[in-house]
This record gives sequence, structure tokens and C-alpha cells, in this order.
Amino acid sequence: MTEKSASSPLSWRDDGLPASRLYGDVYFSSDDGLAETEAVFLQGCGLPDGWRGRDRFVVGELGFGTGLNIAALLDLWRRERPADGRLHIFSIEAHPITAEEAARALSRWPRIAEASQALIDRWPGQAAGFHRVELPEFRAVLDLAVMDAAAALASWSGMADAWFLDGFSPALNPAMWSDEVLALVAQRSAPGARAATFTVAGQVRRGLTAADFTVEKKPGYGRKRERLEAYLPTGMAEGRKARSRVAVIGGGIAGASAAQAVRALGGEAVIVDPRGLGGAASGNPAALVTPRLDAGDGPAGRLFAQAMRRAAALYEAIPGAVIAKGVLQLEAKEKDSPRFDRIAASPLFEPSAMTRLDGDATAAVLGEAEAPGALRLEEALVIQPAAALAAWAGEVIQTEVSALERSGDGWRLLDAEGGEILTSDAVILAAGMGCQTLLPETPLQPVRGQASFTDAVPAPAAAAFGGYVIPTREGGVLFGATHDRDVTDEARRTEDDARNLAVLAARAPRLAERLTGVPLQSRAAVRATTPDRLPSAGAVGDGLYLLTGMGSRGFCAAPLLAEHLAALIVGAPSPLPRELAAAVNPGRFAARRP
Repeated sequence: MTEKSASSPLSWRDDGLPASRLYGDVYFSSDDGLAETEAVFLQGCGLPDGWRGRDRFVVGELGFGTGLNIAALLDLWRRERPADGRLHIFSIEAHPITAEEAARALSRWPRIAEASQALIDRWPGQAAGFHRVELPEFRAVLDLAVMDAAAALASWSGMADAWFLDGFSPALNPAMWSDEVLALVAQRSAPGARAATFTVAGQVRRGLTAADFTVEKKPGYGRKRERLEAYLPTGMAEGRKARSRVAVIGGGIAGASAAQAVRALGGEAVIVDPRGLGGAASGNPAALVTPRLDAGDGPAGRLFAQAMRRAAALYEAIPGAVIAKGVLQLEAKEKDSPRFDRIAASPLFEPSAMTRLDGDATAAVLGEAEAPGALRLEEALVIQPAAALAAWAGEVIQTEVSALERSGDGWRLLDAEGGEILTSDAVILAAGMGCQTLLPETPLQPVRGQASFTDAVPAPAAAAFGGYVIPTREGGVLFGATHDRDVTDEARRTEDDARNLAVLAARAPRLAERLTGVPLQSRAAVRATTPDRLPSAGAVGDGLYLLTGMGSRGFCAAPLLAEHLAALIVGAPSPLPRELAAAVNPGRFAARRP
């Protein structure tokens, strides 16, 4: 007999072991799964000796399953890691289980309870794509790819030092052990990388050998007579200068995200901005964190779905940053209803991330007599920008950078008189339209936006409708914003407050009526957009990087894209799939020119 759920990929056997409903195989040995993991994968990959003297070690895994291998790895890393070592883990799972199921499976081994609980507390979701999980108490990062193995390996940009090949039996799950997959494992391996697996199937031995691994049979664990260990030839790793000190130009959410991401990977970061933190577009009293909603699974849709997941996790970890959770996206056009239906069913989002509301339900939430249907973004946020900037920024130098100058292998930041502000190994330009001052060829368009706000009237709920209305920390309301292309004036305009109120009245007339005659505060700033409306995030020279062009989605996109840049700078695996990294690469515009 087995216990199973129709929506889960696993079932529970009478002996308490989890088994796969899809492949008819167990997740781990009935003898002792933890002992098998330690013998087959940890010892099979020569750990912990393999990471001695290393400041960064990368482990790849085929088959995340219950997380047992990773929990055992984290436990060993905690006990035996190098003093300054950082662990990066990349794992693949096409059929993820829930945190509750993982907790039940891992409860069998109290010896690794600390590592198991750390994983369970941050358990990745089930949405298609890459999920990043930070484990700072272990000085470790996990990137889980929820997709088929071949697609995940093709998308990953890292190079593993060790591989745990732990898919279900080759006879039951042959796609996981195909020649294509094993060749991709080799392509994503550093010189001298080791791989270990429980199976000695001929298909696997031949595939690893064809991928240039040297394969050896070793005594198996428990009832399995043999297992495999494999290794690639050692050689010279690709030469790369380690960059540790990074100057970030820009004190908005892009700059603060970049500084935080660099420090999270062991680097140093200093922000330089003449207006300090939040002086430009990131300085409003409240901000929306919502994804761009694309009905398909193209690059924009996948980028913003992943960015939303990551941004939400990071903001929710900052005390006092989140003002509200859950945002209504109102239907504005007739085509929005079927479009929202498709988005709500998209595998790019968690099953519970989107809720469709009819007009009556939307009106009730907004406190209006009537309203259109809506898509409720359950994981979208309203945040207090100042809290996020203060938590992430670190050191800030409040001065203007007038020029950048190469200095050896690094950069000098110069002021208007040619004096040196500081030197750094790398520079991230994260100053919105200000990036054009230092890099004139950057293709950006300015968009002026003015938001209006008051503490005198509360917001009933956060909603977006072309414009938006959101609550502030003080219990008031912020609404707007105007959208004027090619306008760079930041002076407040009374007529723009009236424009904002008119847009609000079309969607929330009762709220607009309460705001009529109420003295409003307002704030104008200039956002930067690119010709294809996707951000620009990547290298634009040796040690020079760009993070801009996010338009009105900076609070959603900046945290993930900043982690991508930080990974490029310090030589760590990026959380961004290769195809999405290419979609935001600043060089894409030059490549498209005749």
C-alpha cells in the first residue's frame, strides 16, 4: 500500500519511504539514505579533501528530490569548509516536491537536522525556471532549476567542481542519463571535476566515457555491489583576474542591489552618488514590486517571473521594508480578461501566485461601487524604498563622478577637478539616465514620472491599472504616476497632480472623491528605458558593467540582475539562465545594427 496525493510527484510506502509516482523508483536507499549519500556522493567526489584550500567550490546535481544530498553536503561543508570558502550548488528537478514532503522525508536523520531545516525553511518553489536560495549561515548559495535536465544544463553558466548524478534509475528515467545530458555535464565542468553516481549501467558508463570522463567502478553501498566514480583530466583553468573591490555609481535601488549582491559573494562595494541614497527615481515613500505580465513564456515573461520571486524573497528578509503584500492588476482592455487567464495558469509562477477576481470581488477589495475584473498578484509587494536602500547600501560617498580612467587592471573614479575619488577593481554603472554621462553610447530614453501622495487619506488596497494606487508606511496613499517620454525636468508640477487624480478617478472614483481638495505632496523623477524595453545588465568593458534601463520595474528587476552582475565580477555562477543573460546583455543593441 502507498499513500499519495494526485498533485504530488511522490507517494509514501508502508515503510515510510518516499517513492516516485512518475518513475516507480525510491528517492533514496531503504537501508540508510544518508549513509548511502555520504558513501556514494560525498566520498565518491573526494569530499571534503576536494575543496581544501579553495575560496569557492561549485557542486552540481542531477536530481534534487528530497534535498537529502544537499543537506548532507551542507552539513559536511559547515564542519569542514575552508576558512574563507563559499559553496555554490546547482541542482535540477523537473518534478519538485513541497517543503512539507521534504520535511517528512528528512526527519529520519536528526544528525543533519540543522542543514535540513535550513533548506526546508527556504524551500524552492515549483514554478518553472531558476530559483535562488541563500544559505548565509553556511556561506552557501543554491540555484535550483525546475525544468528538464538538458534544458537546465544548457541554461546554466557555471562550471562545477563536483557532480552528484542522482536521477532515478536509468532503466526508468533514461532521459536523465542520455548522452546529451552527460555531454552537457562535461561542458559545465571545471578541469579535474569529479562525478559520482550509484548506478553502473552500461549506458551511463558509455555516456560518461564519451564525454571524456575517466570512469571507475567502486564498491557499492548496501545491497548494491558497485557504483561509479568519474573524473575529468586536470588542466589549466581559464585565466581570470579576481575582482573584489567594486565601485557602484548610483544610489537608487539598482546601486543598492548591486552593492548588496557583491558583498553577498564576498566582495567589497562602495556606492558613489552626489544625491546620496534614493535621490532620484528610488526616493518615493512607497514603491510597487510587480512583474511585467507577458502571456507567453518568452524572455521578458521568464525574466520578470524569476525577478519577482527573487525580489520578494530579498525584500521580505528586510525588517520593516514590506508595507503590503498582494497587488490587484485591473483589466483595462477587452483582451485583458483572456490574457490574465493565461497568465494565471502560467507555469512561470507558483500555483498559488495568481488569483482571478471578477468585477464584484474587485470592487469589494477596492471599496468601489463597481470595478473591472482583476488579476491578484499574491506575491507582489508594496515596499518602503528607504528601508531597502538603507539595508543594502553600505558605504556611500556623496559626490559626483565626472570621469572614469583605467588604472592598471582597475579603474579610477575622478571628480570634476580630476581628483581621485577612489580606485576599484570593477565599476558598476547603476545611475539610470546618468549612465550616459560616463558612457554616452548607452542607448537609453528618459521618461519623467510624477507621483502624488498624502497621509490624510488611506489606500483601500494596492492596485495597478496603467496608473497605480498603493498604501504608504504612514497609512496614507500614493498614486500616479505620469509617464512623459523624453522629458528630464524633475520640478514638481501642480497640473501633474491633477492628471494623476483624473487617472485615479477613472478606476477608483470613490477614493478620488475623498482625495479631492486634499493638499497633495508629489515627487518627480526620471526613469531610464531601453529601445526594446528590457533592462541592460552586463559587461561593457574590462571591469566595467552596466545596470540600468529598468523603467518603472526597477524594484522588481534590480535585485536579480544585480546578483547576475556580482557573479560575473567575482567569477561565481550566475542565477540568470544564459538565454536571459543574453536578452539583457548591453551589447545586444550593437549586435543588431547592420
